[in-house]
Amino acid sequence: MSTEGQESRHPSLHRRVLLRAAVAAPAAGAVAAGGDAAPAEAVEGAAASRGRFDADSPRFALAVLPDTQYLFDADSADPAPLRATFRHLVAERSAANIAFMTHLGDVTEHGTEEEIALAAATFSLLHGRVPYSVLAGNHDIRSSTDDQRGDSAYLSAFGPDRYRSMPTFGGASPDGYNSYHVLRAGGMRWLILALDWRVSDKGLEWAQGVLDAHPTLPAVLTTHDIAWSGDDGEARLSGHGQRLWDGLIKSHDQIFLALGGHYWPPGRTVLRNDADNDVHIHITNYQDRYYGGAGMIRTYGFDLVRGVIDVETFSPWFLARDPAERSPLAAETIELSDPADRFTLAIDFDRRFTGFAPISPPKPRPARSVMPHGTLAYWRFDSSGTDAAGPPGTTVADGTVVKDLTGNGNDLTVRRLHSSSADALTWSRDHHRGQPAHASLRFDGGQSPDRGAVLTTAARAALNSEKFLRGYTIETFVRLPEPFEGNHDWMGILSWEGRNGEAGKTTGWSPLEPTCSINLSPERFLQYVVYPHRQDADPTTWSHAVPLGRWMHIAVVNDGHRTVMYVDGSKIARNPSQASTGIATLGKPFVLGATQFDERFGQGFYGWMGDTRIVGRALPVGEFLTPYG
Repeated sequence: MSTEGQESRHPSLHRRVLLRAAVAAPAAGAVAAGGDAAPAEAVEGAAASRGRFDADSPRFALAVLPDTQYLFDADSADPAPLRATFRHLVAERSAANIAFMTHLGDVTEHGTEEEIALAAATFSLLHGRVPYSVLAGNHDIRSSTDDQRGDSAYLSAFGPDRYRSMPTFGGASPDGYNSYHVLRAGGMRWLILALDWRVSDKGLEWAQGVLDAHPTLPAVLTTHDIAWSGDDGEARLSGHGQRLWDGLIKSHDQIFLALGGHYWPPGRTVLRNDADNDVHIHITNYQDRYYGGAGMIRTYGFDLVRGVIDVETFSPWFLARDPAERSPLAAETIELSDPADRFTLAIDFDRRFTGFAPISPPKPRPARSVMPHGTLAYWRFDSSGTDAAGPPGTTVADGTVVKDLTGNGNDLTVRRLHSSSADALTWSRDHHRGQPAHASLRFDGGQSPDRGAVLTTAARAALNSEKFLRGYTIETFVRLPEPFEGNHDWMGILSWEGRNGEAGKTTGWSPLEPTCSINLSPERFLQYVVYPHRQDADPTTWSHAVPLGRWMHIAVVNDGHRTVMYVDGSKIARNPSQASTGIATLGKPFVLGATQFDERFGQGFYGWMGDTRIVGRALPVGEFLTPYG
């Protein structure tokens, strides 16, 4: 990292120099109309597989199994690869958080009673362990027929009766060849629509009814034949796929992902529906590969936090073998890594689903509801926090008072730094989604020349001398601009005025540094430095590089012994184990918007700041201003 600017201002800088670090986070691993519709209560939120699946985790996987027909081919059948696949799904359900498995048709080669019976027995390995859907491919039934074909060996084994005991099963079409499931994953409900190889007009009408009955659920459509691809990996709708697109998919914004098999090689494309939103169309089929695809599966790893779906393709049968015993073709087929089989889809799930399932923003919460026992000060920048709150973008005048809503008298007063212009501080309606007040202040501080604005307590405010011997929790909401323009190295977010040397502290890199402050380093690491009341020490906490253009919640929690920083409810890594009791305040003002050095403010904060609260005890994460967990 570069510390040139900091060293030139504070020549004695040495110990508090950040080491540049790069930490890579590992990628995530990896639904009523007609027929047999189940009550909504039966398909909502039931815990599958005896609690091994976490329905509330924002990371979960959908497993997709394409054409297995060559494993169930008359007297050359070999179900061993598929058994290994199912054992893998059961064994890994908890670790990979597998919500569901869907088969894309062509379970068997000829659809005979013998082939179907063997396949049905193999699928029993999943029963009661991982919920799943199966649909008919052209090799499972008479390929010249649609879903009105009547009885078949396939229907007897893989019809509605097979799924009735599954908590996800929602119902089937009257003919039995189309079905749907509703599953709870990522803390929300999803629709899986499994459609026959050839959907009739009645089948389309039934599917329309399912979607109409579940209008707010994001839907994944599965069918055997939807698209084909050349060697370029670019998928194109097939004739039947075009019929599905025109008759169902494009007019139903819920359907964001449509999966098919039948053709090879694999491929994918993105089409725009009538709502002008993306629909991802994928072909996945490996029957042309070694050992008929060897029970190869594709996992769609949903990560609702990162806004991605990570896709991986592999053969559990080969994976389970001792590497020394894998044949050359098994070793070559164990995992597919080309762009058609291993990729990441970037999806802003909230935005993509808002047309049919808009998220109601949380309403503002009254101040009294977020002032737990021990709250010493609480400030917010809406009309409840100040009588002077103005329209967005207008100036916050010097002398404006932001009230301490606890009634403890720690009101803040606004003033500009260094003859800064009026736009150094303005009102804003921008806010963190979980913030109690739906308002903030926009600071426009910076270096060259130093400019900014601060809000400070009065000379005799109780907070100026509070020692926090029983611990404390300091919270604020911050958003950094994107782009992050100008020089803002080591800018302060909040602090107490004064010099730590005046408190008799000798351990710091400079006695001119204030006794407590939260700052931002040149690398955008948050720095919390405190000189405790009791110890002659300066334990310093460092965060990771925080994001631009996104609100974050910062909390510093001290239990009377040591300090821990949280960003967005997550404990950061670099929390010192050094003892720290209280804060060596000097009776001088508390400040929002800057940090002093030698009792002089340089630059001010650059960005947005929302609700700020100080509590005289350590709060658990669940009691933060925006509760987590």
